[in-house]
This record gives sequence, structure tokens and C-alpha cells, in this order.
Amino acid sequence: MPSVAFYTLGCKVNFYDTEAIWQLFKKEGYEQVDFEATADVYLINTCTVTNTGDKKSRQIIRRAVRRNPDAVIAVTGCYAQTSPAEIMAIPGVDLVVGTQDREKLMEFVQQYHTDRQPVNAVRNIMKTRQFEELDVPDFAERTRAFLKIQEGCNNFCTFCIIPWSRGLSRSRSPESVLAQARQLVGAGYKEIVLTGIHTGGYGDDLENYDLTDLLWDLDKIDGLERIRISSIEASQIDERMIDVLNRSPKMCRHLHIPLQAGDDSVLKRMRRKYTTAEFAEKIRRLHVAMPGVAITTDVIVGFPGETEEMFENGYRFMKSLAFAEMHVFPYSKRTGTPAARMEEQVDEEVKNERVHKLIDLSEQMQLQYARPFVGQVLDVIPERDYKGAPGTGFVMGYSGNYLQIVFEGSESLIGQLCTVKITEAGVNECRGQLVRVEQPAAESRSVATAAI
Repeated sequence: MPSVAFYTLGCKVNFYDTEAIWQLFKKEGYEQVDFEATADVYLINTCTVTNTGDKKSRQIIRRAVRRNPDAVIAVTGCYAQTSPAEIMAIPGVDLVVGTQDREKLMEFVQQYHTDRQPVNAVRNIMKTRQFEELDVPDFAERTRAFLKIQEGCNNFCTFCIIPWSRGLSRSRSPESVLAQARQLVGAGYKEIVLTGIHTGGYGDDLENYDLTDLLWDLDKIDGLERIRISSIEASQIDERMIDVLNRSPKMCRHLHIPLQAGDDSVLKRMRRKYTTAEFAEKIRRLHVAMPGVAITTDVIVGFPGETEEMFENGYRFMKSLAFAEMHVFPYSKRTGTPAARMEEQVDEEVKNERVHKLIDLSEQMQLQYARPFVGQVLDVIPERDYKGAPGTGFVMGYSGNYLQIVFEGSESLIGQLCTVKITEAGVNECRGQLVRVEQPAAESRSVATAAI
């Protein structure tokens, strides 16, 4: 039996794509082995969001070549899309496929075996208008299933290379999304996470059908208990979206809404499509419509030209919004983006100081968000044994509003919908006590994601 080994860098969409590519190899009779083992094919799914991502991708490619010089070394992903010639120049690379035509991977592998000539299968992504259908019917984790509904981005923020590596926004057909969702529910998944490069842009290229319509259609699927959106822009949250988030018992009371900066002048240079006032108003309306909703965000620190005053403005603004958690990143130059050519690049030490200050704020807000839930009962789907070790007597899972909760219970609870009373709030995790295990979805009512 031929073997294949995978290494994935970057975002959750890349991990989804790798799972989809594994399905192609599995259909051809391959077995999957660890990347550090000797394999017949090594496939590296690369990241190019920063220059560091490019460097790390090259390091992993060279590691695969050293591991087995006789293996087929295949490279895909964002770095492969933007810099195929650079990758082909690495000795030992046999096949480069970008972020399209991956459904033809087995053909390309066979072509290399036949011709023994390196294959560069990268095409101009900006000409692509069709969503690439790659299904993932099963995941290693049996508790949450990811479902990719969208590809590409039309925003062209000044710090971001992704539109050039993923192309313009393309939506998966509603029929295909719903069919895949039903298949995942049939496989036992109770929660589906909708994902994409710009998930909230779903439907921009469809006629009279958008993300809100899709959410209502998913809401009708029997056996599906939770629907979670991986990320959505503030500008894409309108009254119709708020209505479905509020009225559907299956919608998780957790939204990840990237802010990126809390100062209007920085947002403008980033080419973001909102002001701080507009962003704050959307957050306010969400809290009114969905009391107890967890709103998490991304923040870039030290964007070119960010003064101390701008940073402090942003700090106060973020504090006022009371996020449930912030993911904080120092600005990193990405060659080929407008921001990399901007003057007034911020000193690395200054960036690090600001990052730590915002991480401290995030931890304060995490605790502030979690404390009111002590004594309340939430629905939790355990994902794994606590600390990842079987037999600890504790399991860990997430509530619908994305609190990480640890409670006493056997691994037989993993994947089940459990009702848990919160007994203790912490920064990164809460403690709870099992109240009951819900009956299987087919035998019970649709359960709200969090009893808030």
C-alpha cells in the first residue's frame, strides 16, 4: 500500500483543505503516515500570510526531501500559488499545485510517475470564478465538523496578500453545502463550523441568496444541534443576520468579528471598511439581540504609522467593547503588500510591549466575560480527555458561547451533548459539574447551544 504524509501550515482553511486532499489519496488506496516517517509522497500545504510563513514552508519542504529523496515531494497552498517558481527551484520538489486544481492532484502525481519530470500546475488564480468542490466526510475529531462554504476575498486590505493567493470571493452552491451538512450529521457530528477565507462574504457572487439564507436552511436540518460561523466582518452583520442569530436555537452564541485596529486613522490605512463608531454600534446591537453573546476578535499591533496615542486610543476602545477574548498579533511585513512599503514602520520592541499590554487586557476580559456564568447551566460537547491524556477522569469541551469547560466524566461522553453547571471561572478554562447527558438528536428536541 503506498503511503502519504502531510504537513499543514497556516489557517484553519488550510487544515480543511489538507483533510480534503487526504480523501483523494485515500480513494486511491494510500495509507497516511506521520510526516517524520518514510513515505512515498510528502504533501506540504503552505502558508504565505507573512514572510515568516514562506520561510517556514521552505524549511518543511527541505525536511521532506531529506527524509526520503526518492519520494514525490508535492507542494500546495498559498505560498505555492504566489511563488511557484521559487518552490520549483528547491532541489527535490516534484509537483507544485496552488490553491486551485487540487481535485486533479492524483492525476499530477501519476503524470510525475510516468514522465519523471517536475510538474508546475499553478494557474492565475484571479481568473478563477468557480468554487473548488472538495468534500471532507469525516474528521479526526468526532465532535465538530468544519464545512468550507467560501473561498477567496475581495477586500484587499493593505497588510494582506491573501486575495493574490486565494483569488476573488467564490461561494459554494447552497445545494452542495446542505448536502455536505446532511452527510456530516449522518456521520454523527452535532456541531458544524462554517468556514472560508472570507466566510461572511458567502453569497456575494450568488443571486438572491446570502449567508443568512444559508443559516436558515441549515437550521432546518434534523440532528444538527449547533451551527457556528468561524469568522464574520462587522460590515456583513445586518438586521437579517442578527435575526437568525437571535431566533435560531442552533446558532452558537459566539461570533468572531475581526477588529484589527481600534483607531480610525489606522483602520483607514489598513483599508478596512468601517470606522470604530460603526464597529461599536454593530457590537452594541448584537449584545442587545443576543444577551450573553461571546464576541472574540483579532487585533494587529504596531501597524505602520501607529503612534503611542493611536495605540492608547485603540486600547481604550477595545476595553469599552468588553470582548470575550482577543487574538493579538504584532504587525509583520508581507512583501508585495502596500503596508510593507509604508513609511514609519514601528520598532519591534515597541510592538512587543504593546502586544503584551493587549494580551493582559484580553485575559482580564476573558475572566470578566466568564464570571457571570458561574452557577449557570450550559450545553457542552466534550472534545477530548482533559490535557489530552485518556483516563484522567475529566473531559474538556466548548459551550455554545465558546467557553472552554472542564468537568468530571469518562471519555464515553466525548461527542455527546452534555448539560453542565459552571462552578468556577478562569482565564483560559472554566470548571463545571455534569448535570445530564442529552438524548441523541433523533430522539430529542433541538437543544439551544447555550442556556443564557
